[in-house]
Amino acid sequence: MVSELPGAHATRADDLGRIKTISDIEPFSSALAREGISLVRTNTETLQINVGFLCNQTCKHCHMEAGPDKSETMDLATVRKIVDFTGKNSFQTIDITGGAPELNPHLVFMIESFSGLVEKIMIRSNLTSLGAEHRRYLMDMFKSHNVVVVASFPSSSASQLESQRGTGVFLQSLEVLKSLNSLGYGRPGSGLQLDLVCNPTGAFLPTPQIQAEKKFRFDLQRKWGVTFNNLYTFANVPIGRFRHWLTQSGNYERYMRKLVSGFNPCTVAGLMCRSLISVSWNGYLYDCDFNQALGIPAAGLRTHISEVHGPPAPGTPIAVSDHCYACTAGSGFT
Repeated sequence: MVSELPGAHATRADDLGRIKTISDIEPFSSALAREGISLVRTNTETLQINVGFLCNQTCKHCHMEAGPDKSETMDLATVRKIVDFTGKNSFQTIDITGGAPELNPHLVFMIESFSGLVEKIMIRSNLTSLGAEHRRYLMDMFKSHNVVVVASFPSSSASQLESQRGTGVFLQSLEVLKSLNSLGYGRPGSGLQLDLVCNPTGAFLPTPQIQAEKKFRFDLQRKWGVTFNNLYTFANVPIGRFRHWLTQSGNYERYMRKLVSGFNPCTVAGLMCRSLISVSWNGYLYDCDFNQALGIPAAGLRTHISEVHGPPAPGTPIAVSDHCYACTAGSGFT
């Protein structure tokens, strides 16, 4: 069973593998049904918290359209409600994202509060927000609480990375990676995990993950002495600022064709939305961060975290729309 919210459709492949016109897309829910797949929840192991849209960057691929001019940020009252909710449930992982989580004034309180309640705390960082002089203390704080750092680093090429993230970001990001390495992050045997996330810098699907990780390891180690634990490659989701860019550059239809033609039913079993619940900066529940960006609530109902005792039960349908093709193209978004 799949719950689909209304949305603009894109394309679909016919039985011969050719792509039909943009107006003739097969809805994502129909693609699942055709494959006999029910996209429903398993046990919810991860609580993902989006602390707001405030960010020091305005990346071209950002589905949240985060930036320095955003005022949406999680307040302490909402943080306390989420901590209380966490304490009453059995999550394995807290996944803190944004915007730039480092810009939220309650981040330290959050980490200290979640320590002991869950096995793992993850911070999704754009690196430059962590590298600001008055926030560098956070790296030591992360280390003391064994926080996993998941760093966005789109390319080992300076020109490609800066085409997506802005001038000067490449070297700033490298300096933060070096600082994290100096604390033990990403170093063998340290127990401090540093993972990189690579999103394509244009209207194309990512390089296969194994191939990309091999190149990143070689480039970062050889040129700058930087090491890391894992690299994950994800397709950009055609919503938010990335969709605006696709439309303005004339790439939207072509990109959607690639996503739809790349639909891989085998990825569905490992999708993060099956074992994750996402909480917005103002405390509302979503099946994933992408649905949150589009305002598509979990189970189709706008529900605040203070109104529930636990996450959705196993077997609960997951709300989908055509942007979900990005999570199921190629190797998928797991």
